[in-house]
Amino acid sequence: MERILLSLTLAGLLVGLVALAVLLVRQRHVTDRLRRRNQELAQELRHHEAEVRHLAATRLPQLRERLAGRPVAVAGPLDPQRTNRSALGPALAAVLETFTDAVEQTREQADRSAKGALKAMMRTVQSLANEQQLAISEMQDRHDDPEVLADLLRIDHMNAQLGRRAQATAVLFGSWPGQQRSAAPLVDVVRGATSRIRDYLRVRITSEVNVAVTGRAVEPVVLALAELLDNAARHSQPNTPVEVNFQMAHNGVAVMIDDAGVAMNAEEIARATDLLSGRHQADIGALGDPPQIGFAAVGVLAARYGFTVSVDTRSPYGGVRAVVFLPNTLLTSITEESEAPVGEQPGTVTQAAAPAPVAGATASGLPKRRRATTAVAAADDDTAVAARPPRPARERAAGLGAWQRGTRSGRAAASSDTEGNPRS
Repeated sequence: MERILLSLTLAGLLVGLVALAVLLVRQRHVTDRLRRRNQELAQELRHHEAEVRHLAATRLPQLRERLAGRPVAVAGPLDPQRTNRSALGPALAAVLETFTDAVEQTREQADRSAKGALKAMMRTVQSLANEQQLAISEMQDRHDDPEVLADLLRIDHMNAQLGRRAQATAVLFGSWPGQQRSAAPLVDVVRGATSRIRDYLRVRITSEVNVAVTGRAVEPVVLALAELLDNAARHSQPNTPVEVNFQMAHNGVAVMIDDAGVAMNAEEIARATDLLSGRHQADIGALGDPPQIGFAAVGVLAARYGFTVSVDTRSPYGGVRAVVFLPNTLLTSITEESEAPVGEQPGTVTQAAAPAPVAGATASGLPKRRRATTAVAAADDDTAVAARPPRPARERAAGLGAWQRGTRSGRAAASSDTEGNPRS
């Protein structure tokens, strides 16, 4: 009996030991599996942390630069396959999309605010430039001294440049170029554009064309050509000319501007082509510091009025050739109306300057404003008048001033006699 109990006890112990061994083995497997899982989770956590740090330190800043218009490549995840297999991939994509939307909305709001402010400021500047132009014109009428007139003409020219820059900026941000003009010969339009740049004496018109620009396109074409001429002059040596040629085509006419400066590289040409196309709205942040508004403003005008501008050709002098192609819809034949000078306004065609000093120009080459004169002789006295020796400039200016003062006095007297005493 005792042996039976001992055997049963030993058998129970053996079974218990076996069960314990099985439990221990199973527990070890579970523990190993949990340990491996913990290691995997810890590694996954480290991977997620690394991806989040990479997102914050690298990807989002690069995306911000890219959204600002800079040519920056945005990096992807550190381990794309592993990230995209997990829930982290869609989460990071959602963060990038939210960040992009927030940046674009903020930029659009800031851009609208900045454009509105600049547009209002440029309107004020244009108004002041116009008032200053009227004041300069009145001073030119009052003063007789040739030296004073030369100084006033220089101020007049600088005011025309100021007005052009304000006008281009306003156009870039949504304004219209200005009031509609009468049709004008294309050569006069180019001369009007030349008169609005600082280095106008360097511009040479080497050919002519017998067409005119329609009234609605005169001011836009003048402004676009002025920006291109100014760009050509600023990016070439001061002792080199800027040549303007015309080429007739079956569907329009091309105005070619050649400079002897440094040619643009492929990246610069691509950027200029994009700006000149006018396909995209101007981004203030992408215009540089200081802002380069010339090509952008020309692109806006070209897209709005239906002409094209390209700068992807090298000039014969190693620089850049800018080509403005005006279709037939913007052209008309030259008539008496188009040949007549346009009414004087700040920066209009009548401010055209000759490419070199000529008779009736100041010593610095600025054109003298023609002043009203009366006929000095009948037709049969032309020979006698031509034979008279020319009077000195100061004497001519003094005579014209006296004549103008006399005219004003006569008008004032007539007004006083018919309307009573003039207001003080």
